[in-house]
Amino acid sequence: MFLGKDRLNRERKTIKAMIALYCRAHHQPTADLCDQCRNLFDYAMQRIDKCPFRDDKPTCEKCPVHCYKPAMREEVHKVMRYSGPRMLLHHPIMVLMHYVDGRASGKDE
Repeated sequence: MFLGKDRLNRERKTIKAMIALYCRAHHQPTADLCDQCRNLFDYAMQRIDKCPFRDDKPTCEKCPVHCYKPAMREEVHKVMRYSGPRMLLHHPIMVLMHYVDGRASGKDE
């Protein structure tokens, strides 16, 4: 029910929202992403598009394959450390759905 293309689209929207929160706080206080954050977003979209798990993709935290290059992985961790706690305030439905997707993937044990 929560897996498949809808889940992948939610993951795309969630990472975009997280990068936007981070960028506004650290780089560019406008609605647009700075070049650095745009590159990170584009890279994240490429990784989601090329995911070998496709419709059965677990949340990245629970994924057995780490497909990000080390430098990009560190950048995403930095964004998530900052944005994660703030997502509950700014995007509570996305947080709830991310939690549900993680549980529904069956990969959390």
